[in-house]
Amino acid sequence: MSNIPDFDSLPEVKGMPKGCAWGVFDKDGKKDVYGTLNLLTPDVVKAAYSELKDGISVSLNWPIGAIQTPGFGRKGLVHKVICFEQSPLACHGYDDEIEFNTQCSSQWDSLCHFHHQPSKSGYNGVQTNVEELKQDYGNEDHDQKLPTLNHWHKRGGLVARGVFIDYKAYADENGIDFNPFTDDKISVDDIEKIAKKQGVEFKPGDVIIIRSGFTEGLTGISGEKQNELMGSHRVCGVTGNEATAKWFWNQHFAAVAGDMIAFEHIPPINAETGKEDSVGNLVLHQYFLALFGMSIGELWDLKALSETCKKLGRYTFLLTSAPLNVPGSIGSPPNALALF
Repeated sequence: MSNIPDFDSLPEVKGMPKGCAWGVFDKDGKKDVYGTLNLLTPDVVKAAYSELKDGISVSLNWPIGAIQTPGFGRKGLVHKVICFEQSPLACHGYDDEIEFNTQCSSQWDSLCHFHHQPSKSGYNGVQTNVEELKQDYGNEDHDQKLPTLNHWHKRGGLVARGVFIDYKAYADENGIDFNPFTDDKISVDDIEKIAKKQGVEFKPGDVIIIRSGFTEGLTGISGEKQNELMGSHRVCGVTGNEATAKWFWNQHFAAVAGDMIAFEHIPPINAETGKEDSVGNLVLHQYFLALFGMSIGELWDLKALSETCKKLGRYTFLLTSAPLNVPGSIGSPPNALALF
Protein backbone atom coordinates (compact mmCIF):
# COMPACT_ATOMS: atom_id res chain seq x y z
CA MET A 1 0.00 0.00 0.00
CA SER A 2 2.98 2.29 -0.56
CA ASN A 3 1.19 3.92 -3.50
CA ILE A 4 -1.52 5.62 -1.42
CA PRO A 5 -1.61 9.30 -2.45
CA ASP A 6 -1.16 12.05 0.11
CA PHE A 7 -4.00 14.47 0.83
CA ASP A 8 -3.10 17.02 -1.82
CA SER A 9 -2.65 14.31 -4.47
CA LEU A 10 -5.97 12.52 -3.94
CA PRO A 11 -7.85 12.32 -7.26
CA GLU A 12 -10.64 14.84 -7.63
CA VAL A 13 -14.13 13.48 -6.99
CA LYS A 14 -16.79 15.50 -8.78
CA GLY A 15 -18.87 17.62 -6.44
CA MET A 16 -16.82 16.68 -3.38
CA PRO A 17 -14.27 18.70 -1.41
CA LYS A 18 -10.52 18.29 -1.68
CA GLY A 19 -9.31 15.29 0.30
CA CYS A 20 -11.98 12.81 -0.76
CA ALA A 21 -10.55 9.27 -0.94
CA TRP A 22 -13.50 7.62 -2.67
CA GLY A 23 -12.28 5.00 -5.10
CA VAL A 24 -8.72 4.84 -3.75
CA PHE A 25 -9.19 1.35 -2.32
CA ASP A 26 -11.64 0.00 -4.92
CA LYS A 27 -10.60 -3.23 -6.65
CA ASP A 28 -11.74 -4.88 -9.89
CA GLY A 29 -14.65 -2.49 -10.29
CA LYS A 30 -16.07 -3.24 -6.84
CA LYS A 31 -16.59 -0.46 -4.32
CA ASP A 32 -14.55 -0.82 -1.17
CA VAL A 33 -16.19 -1.00 2.29
CA TYR A 34 -13.07 -1.13 4.51
CA GLY A 35 -11.45 2.24 3.91
CA THR A 36 -8.10 2.68 5.64
CA LEU A 37 -8.25 -0.81 7.14
CA ASN A 38 -6.88 -1.80 3.74
CA LEU A 39 -3.55 -0.47 4.99
CA LEU A 40 -3.37 -3.50 7.29
CA THR A 41 -1.59 -5.75 4.82
CA PRO A 42 -0.12 -9.10 5.90
CA ASP A 43 3.32 -7.50 6.13
CA VAL A 44 2.02 -4.67 8.32
CA VAL A 45 0.22 -7.12 10.61
CA LYS A 46 3.27 -9.39 10.87
CA ALA A 47 5.38 -6.39 11.83
CA ALA A 48 2.83 -5.50 14.53
CA TYR A 49 3.36 -8.92 16.13
CA SER A 50 6.92 -7.87 16.97
CA GLU A 51 5.40 -5.75 19.76
CA LEU A 52 4.68 -8.92 21.76
CA LYS A 53 7.51 -9.03 24.29
CA ASP A 54 6.22 -8.88 27.87
CA GLY A 55 3.18 -11.18 28.01
CA ILE A 56 0.91 -8.36 29.23
CA SER A 57 -2.60 -7.57 27.98
CA VAL A 58 -4.70 -4.49 28.76
CA SER A 59 -8.42 -4.10 28.09
CA LEU A 60 -9.39 -0.78 26.49
CA ASN A 61 -13.11 -1.25 27.03
CA TRP A 62 -15.03 1.01 29.41
CA PRO A 63 -18.07 -0.64 31.06
CA ILE A 64 -21.11 -0.35 28.80
CA GLY A 65 -23.11 1.21 31.63
CA ALA A 66 -20.35 3.65 32.65
CA ILE A 67 -22.50 6.70 31.81
CA GLN A 68 -25.84 6.59 33.60
CA THR A 69 -27.54 8.91 31.10
CA PRO A 70 -25.64 9.11 27.79
CA GLY A 71 -25.56 12.40 25.91
CA PHE A 72 -27.58 13.44 22.87
CA GLY A 73 -30.68 11.54 24.07
CA ARG A 74 -29.09 8.14 23.54
CA LYS A 75 -30.20 5.06 25.43
CA GLY A 76 -28.05 3.73 28.23
CA LEU A 77 -27.60 0.13 29.30
CA VAL A 78 -30.66 -1.94 30.19
CA HIS A 79 -29.69 -5.32 31.65
CA LYS A 80 -32.40 -7.94 32.13
CA VAL A 81 -31.66 -11.17 34.02
CA ILE A 82 -33.83 -14.23 33.36
CA CYS A 83 -34.12 -16.99 35.95
CA PHE A 84 -34.45 -20.48 34.44
CA GLU A 85 -36.79 -21.51 37.25
CA GLN A 86 -39.29 -18.96 35.96
CA SER A 87 -38.96 -20.08 32.36
CA PRO A 88 -39.89 -23.18 30.33
CA LEU A 89 -36.43 -24.59 31.16
CA ALA A 90 -37.54 -25.08 34.79
CA CYS A 91 -34.03 -25.62 36.21
CA HIS A 92 -31.36 -23.72 38.11
CA GLY A 93 -29.45 -21.08 36.12
CA TYR A 94 -29.74 -17.75 34.35
CA ASP A 95 -29.72 -16.01 30.99
CA ASP A 96 -29.51 -12.29 30.41
CA GLU A 97 -30.51 -9.75 27.78
CA ILE A 98 -28.90 -6.38 27.16
CA GLU A 99 -30.09 -3.33 25.28
CA PHE A 100 -28.13 -0.13 24.69
CA ASN A 101 -27.21 2.50 22.13
CA THR A 102 -23.84 1.55 20.68
CA GLN A 103 -22.61 5.12 21.25
CA CYS A 104 -23.19 5.00 25.03
CA SER A 105 -19.70 3.74 25.94
CA SER A 106 -16.52 2.51 24.22
CA GLN A 107 -17.25 2.05 20.53
CA TRP A 108 -16.18 2.12 16.95
CA ASP A 109 -18.01 4.38 14.52
CA SER A 110 -18.65 2.62 11.23
CA LEU A 111 -18.27 4.40 7.92
CA CYS A 112 -22.08 4.74 7.81
CA HIS A 113 -22.30 6.52 11.17
CA PHE A 114 -21.76 10.15 10.15
CA HIS A 115 -22.11 11.30 6.56
CA HIS A 116 -20.63 14.15 4.56
CA GLN A 117 -23.48 16.51 5.23
CA PRO A 118 -23.77 18.50 1.96
CA SER A 119 -23.90 15.32 -0.17
CA LYS A 120 -25.70 13.17 2.44
CA SER A 121 -23.16 10.46 1.63
CA GLY A 122 -21.18 8.02 3.68
CA TYR A 123 -17.83 6.50 2.69
CA ASN A 124 -17.31 5.86 -1.01
CA GLY A 125 -20.47 7.75 -1.90
CA VAL A 126 -22.86 5.32 -0.25
CA GLN A 127 -26.33 6.65 0.43
CA THR A 128 -28.52 4.48 2.57
CA ASN A 129 -31.58 4.47 4.82
CA VAL A 130 -32.95 2.83 7.95
CA GLU A 131 -34.50 -0.11 6.11
CA GLU A 132 -31.27 -1.00 4.29
CA LEU A 133 -29.31 -0.87 7.52
CA LYS A 134 -31.71 -2.91 9.70
CA GLN A 135 -30.87 -6.15 7.87
CA ASP A 136 -33.14 -8.61 9.62
CA TYR A 137 -32.55 -12.35 9.17
CA GLY A 138 -32.51 -13.20 5.47
CA ASN A 139 -31.83 -9.62 4.38
CA GLU A 140 -28.16 -9.32 5.27
CA ASP A 141 -25.75 -7.36 3.07
CA HIS A 142 -23.75 -10.35 1.84
CA ASP A 143 -22.59 -8.44 -1.24
CA GLN A 144 -20.89 -5.81 0.93
CA LYS A 145 -22.66 -2.80 -0.51
CA LEU A 146 -22.62 -0.86 2.77
CA PRO A 147 -19.49 -0.14 4.88
CA THR A 148 -20.84 -1.48 8.17
CA LEU A 149 -18.77 -2.94 11.01
CA ASN A 150 -19.89 -6.55 10.64
CA HIS A 151 -17.85 -6.78 7.43
CA TRP A 152 -14.68 -6.46 9.53
CA HIS A 153 -15.18 -10.12 10.43
CA LYS A 154 -14.66 -11.17 6.81
CA ARG A 155 -11.13 -9.80 7.06
CA GLY A 156 -10.46 -11.26 10.51
CA GLY A 157 -11.28 -8.20 12.63
CA LEU A 158 -8.63 -5.57 13.32
CA VAL A 159 -5.04 -6.50 14.14
CA ALA A 160 -2.55 -3.64 14.02
CA ARG A 161 0.21 -1.78 15.78
CA GLY A 162 -1.34 0.55 18.32
CA VAL A 163 0.41 3.85 19.02
CA PHE A 164 -0.52 5.64 22.25
CA ILE A 165 -0.40 9.41 22.66
CA ASP A 166 -0.81 10.16 26.37
CA TYR A 167 -1.94 13.79 26.24
CA LYS A 168 -3.31 13.75 29.78
CA ALA A 169 0.04 12.69 31.24
CA TYR A 170 1.79 15.31 29.11
CA ALA A 171 -0.60 18.06 30.26
CA ASP A 172 -0.28 17.04 33.92
CA GLU A 173 3.52 16.94 33.76
CA ASN A 174 3.76 20.34 32.10
CA GLY A 175 1.15 22.20 34.15
CA ILE A 176 -1.17 22.65 31.18
CA ASP A 177 -4.68 23.70 32.22
CA PHE A 178 -6.81 21.24 30.27
CA ASN A 179 -10.46 20.52 31.06
CA PRO A 180 -12.06 17.56 29.26
CA PHE A 181 -15.50 19.04 29.88
CA THR A 182 -14.93 22.18 27.85
CA ASP A 183 -13.96 22.50 24.20
CA ASP A 184 -10.23 22.42 25.02
CA LYS A 185 -8.28 21.21 22.01
CA ILE A 186 -5.44 18.75 21.33
CA SER A 187 -3.47 20.02 18.34
CA VAL A 188 -1.33 18.23 15.79
CA ASP A 189 1.63 20.07 17.30
CA ASP A 190 0.75 18.57 20.70
CA ILE A 191 0.56 15.09 19.19
CA GLU A 192 3.92 15.45 17.46
CA LYS A 193 5.62 16.79 20.61
CA ILE A 194 4.25 13.92 22.72
CA ALA A 195 5.23 11.33 20.12
CA LYS A 196 8.78 12.67 20.10
CA LYS A 197 8.93 12.71 23.92
CA GLN A 198 7.66 9.12 24.06
CA GLY A 199 10.05 7.95 21.34
CA VAL A 200 7.26 7.08 18.93
CA GLU A 201 7.56 7.17 15.15
CA PHE A 202 4.37 6.71 13.17
CA LYS A 203 4.15 4.01 10.50
CA PRO A 204 1.54 3.36 7.79
CA GLY A 205 -1.21 1.12 9.16
CA ASP A 206 -0.84 2.29 12.78
CA VAL A 207 -3.91 2.89 14.92
CA ILE A 208 -3.33 6.07 16.91
CA ILE A 209 -4.99 6.20 20.34
CA ILE A 210 -5.15 9.49 22.27
CA ARG A 211 -5.85 9.93 26.00
CA SER A 212 -7.46 13.16 27.22
CA GLY A 213 -8.82 12.06 30.62
CA PHE A 214 -12.48 12.34 29.57
CA THR A 215 -13.67 8.87 30.60
CA GLU A 216 -11.64 9.05 33.83
CA GLY A 217 -13.40 12.27 34.74
CA LEU A 218 -16.76 10.49 34.54
CA THR A 219 -15.71 7.35 36.40
CA GLY A 220 -16.73 6.77 40.02
CA ILE A 221 -19.03 9.79 40.34
CA SER A 222 -22.82 10.05 40.62
CA GLY A 223 -25.11 10.15 37.60
CA GLU A 224 -26.10 13.66 38.64
CA LYS A 225 -22.48 14.82 38.57
CA GLN A 226 -21.99 13.18 35.18
CA ASN A 227 -24.98 15.11 33.85
CA GLU A 228 -23.57 18.31 35.27
CA LEU A 229 -20.19 17.80 33.60
CA MET A 230 -21.70 16.89 30.22
CA GLY A 231 -24.63 19.27 30.39
CA SER A 232 -22.93 22.12 28.56
CA HIS A 233 -22.40 19.94 25.45
CA ARG A 234 -18.86 21.32 25.31
CA VAL A 235 -16.22 18.60 25.28
CA CYS A 236 -12.52 18.32 24.55
CA GLY A 237 -10.98 16.69 21.54
CA VAL A 238 -8.54 16.86 18.68
CA THR A 239 -8.66 20.17 16.80
CA GLY A 240 -11.32 19.86 14.13
CA ASN A 241 -10.20 21.53 10.93
CA GLU A 242 -9.01 20.65 7.43
CA ALA A 243 -5.33 20.99 8.36
CA THR A 244 -5.75 18.37 11.09
CA ALA A 245 -7.64 16.06 8.74
CA LYS A 246 -4.84 16.44 6.18
CA TRP A 247 -2.20 15.51 8.76
CA PHE A 248 -4.08 12.38 9.88
CA TRP A 249 -4.56 11.19 6.29
CA ASN A 250 -0.92 11.80 5.44
CA GLN A 251 0.21 9.58 8.34
CA HIS A 252 -1.80 6.76 6.70
CA PHE A 253 -3.33 5.54 9.95
CA ALA A 254 -5.59 2.49 9.69
CA ALA A 255 -7.96 3.99 12.29
CA VAL A 256 -8.03 6.48 15.16
CA ALA A 257 -9.37 6.20 18.71
CA GLY A 258 -9.46 8.05 21.99
CA ASP A 259 -11.25 8.39 25.31
CA MET A 260 -13.13 11.50 24.14
CA ILE A 261 -16.85 11.40 23.40
CA ALA A 262 -16.37 12.56 19.81
CA PHE A 263 -12.58 12.33 19.31
CA GLU A 264 -12.73 15.95 18.10
CA HIS A 265 -13.85 18.92 20.19
CA ILE A 266 -17.48 20.06 20.45
CA PRO A 267 -18.76 22.52 19.37
CA PRO A 268 -16.99 22.60 16.01
CA ILE A 269 -15.74 25.86 14.53
CA ASN A 270 -17.08 26.97 11.15
CA ALA A 271 -14.07 27.51 8.86
CA GLU A 272 -15.77 30.32 6.94
CA THR A 273 -17.19 32.34 9.83
CA GLY A 274 -14.76 31.37 12.59
CA LYS A 275 -17.77 30.95 14.88
CA GLU A 276 -19.09 27.95 16.78
CA ASP A 277 -21.27 25.62 14.76
CA SER A 278 -23.71 22.78 15.34
CA VAL A 279 -22.75 19.15 15.95
CA GLY A 280 -24.01 18.38 12.46
CA ASN A 281 -20.96 20.19 11.11
CA LEU A 282 -18.27 18.20 12.92
CA VAL A 283 -15.20 18.49 10.70
CA LEU A 284 -13.16 15.36 11.43
CA HIS A 285 -16.21 13.09 11.45
CA GLN A 286 -17.00 14.13 7.90
CA TYR A 287 -13.40 13.79 6.71
CA PHE A 288 -12.48 10.61 8.58
CA LEU A 289 -15.65 8.54 8.27
CA ALA A 290 -17.25 9.78 5.06
CA LEU A 291 -14.36 11.04 2.92
CA PHE A 292 -11.35 8.96 4.06
CA GLY A 293 -13.01 5.73 5.25
CA MET A 294 -11.12 5.96 8.56
CA SER A 295 -13.06 4.55 11.52
CA ILE A 296 -13.16 6.48 14.80
CA GLY A 297 -13.06 4.88 18.24
CA GLU A 298 -14.52 6.89 21.12
CA LEU A 299 -14.90 6.64 24.90
CA TRP A 300 -12.16 4.02 25.21
CA ASP A 301 -10.84 3.30 28.71
CA LEU A 302 -7.17 4.34 28.59
CA LYS A 303 -6.09 4.74 32.21
CA ALA A 304 -4.63 1.24 32.58
CA LEU A 305 -2.98 1.60 29.18
CA SER A 306 -1.31 4.80 30.37
CA GLU A 307 -0.02 3.09 33.52
CA THR A 308 1.27 0.09 31.55
CA CYS A 309 3.03 2.18 28.92
CA LYS A 310 4.71 4.28 31.61
CA LYS A 311 5.82 1.19 33.52
CA LEU A 312 7.22 -0.54 30.44
CA GLY A 313 8.67 2.62 28.95
CA ARG A 314 7.13 2.05 25.55
CA TYR A 315 4.04 3.37 23.85
CA THR A 316 3.48 0.92 21.01
CA PHE A 317 1.81 -2.49 21.22
CA LEU A 318 -0.19 -5.07 19.33
CA LEU A 319 -3.82 -3.95 19.11
CA THR A 320 -6.69 -6.34 18.45
CA SER A 321 -10.37 -5.51 18.05
CA ALA A 322 -13.41 -7.55 17.10
CA PRO A 323 -16.66 -5.52 17.00
CA LEU A 324 -19.99 -7.25 17.42
CA ASN A 325 -20.92 -9.25 14.33
CA VAL A 326 -24.33 -7.63 13.88
CA PRO A 327 -25.49 -7.34 10.25
CA GLY A 328 -25.73 -3.68 9.31
CA SER A 329 -23.99 -2.51 12.48
CA ILE A 330 -23.39 1.25 12.57
CA GLY A 331 -21.51 1.22 15.89
CA SER A 332 -20.18 -1.43 18.24
CA PRO A 333 -18.20 -1.96 21.41
CA PRO A 334 -14.62 -2.42 20.18
CA ASN A 335 -13.69 -5.43 22.33
CA ALA A 336 -10.18 -4.03 22.07
CA LEU A 337 -7.01 -5.33 23.72
CA ALA A 338 -3.51 -3.87 23.87
CA LEU A 339 -0.91 -6.65 23.97
CA PHE A 340 2.69 -6.08 25.07
